[in-house]
Amino acid sequence: MKRRQLLHITTIAAASALGGPPFSPLASAAEPRFQGKIRKSLKWTMIKQREEQPLVETFRKLKACGFDGVEPRVKEVSPDTVDEWVAASRDSGIVIDGTVGSDMEDLKTGIDLTHRVGGDSMLVVAYYDQKTPIQPQWDHARDLLKAAAPYAEKQGVKLLVENVWATYLISPFDMARFIDEIGHPFVQVHFDIGNMVRWGVPEHWAQILGTRSKKLDIKEYDLKKAMSEGMAKGFSIPLGEGSIQWKKVMDELEKIQFTGWAAAEVAAGNWEELTDLAKRMDRVLEL
Repeated sequence: MKRRQLLHITTIAAASALGGPPFSPLASAAEPRFQGKIRKSLKWTMIKQREEQPLVETFRKLKACGFDGVEPRVKEVSPDTVDEWVAASRDSGIVIDGTVGSDMEDLKTGIDLTHRVGGDSMLVVAYYDQKTPIQPQWDHARDLLKAAAPYAEKQGVKLLVENVWATYLISPFDMARFIDEIGHPFVQVHFDIGNMVRWGVPEHWAQILGTRSKKLDIKEYDLKKAMSEGMAKGFSIPLGEGSIQWKKVMDELEKIQFTGWAAAEVAAGNWEELTDLAKRMDRVLEL
């Protein structure tokens, strides 16, 4: 029996013992049905060697690795370096497709910076304090986003709420209701495909969120590893080799005719590791 066949059978058996579906094998897609529809980005902090050369050279190396864009945190781009970031983007062909915001109480600052660097979205997290009642926090976050939405639209920057491990917005129905209560086209969802595996099923999230999902975060999660080594360890597995049924996720995204950006969000890597990651994204996203 070939080693690959043995590994495949072993992973299926392990998944069956856990009562879940077999793990997705890392195989090339038969048809690149999202080629030209999804573009690959990554979080700026994932680049282990990002400060070892001038900014424009870092961008060029990202291009050589196979990426099309990058998403820095708002606080990683100081106002006096915006022109440098814009020039690096222009000269390298790497798009700053969006940013990751950090302050729900000051959305305007993040929106302005995102607009200046040429991004069309800012990822937003609705934080949750478990020590205080949930409804006032829900209302406060909703109202902050609702108030900021007209300005975000004016600047051409979507505010995309992400599902995180905050024991808050952990159901697709919760996320859909939260977005719908805001009721503005410029407040939608940054759909992190790996984050909800702890509580739910990625393809089911894709079904319920539908066209609310405007951008994707890409990471893997392995339930077997999480149950045996700790919940956070579920993320420490190569993309395409965990519990996520990527084809089923992509089937659902195809139904809503998804197009746009997919940003990797995994542990920082060197150029060789990032090149491998870009190839893995091609496989799981069917590019």
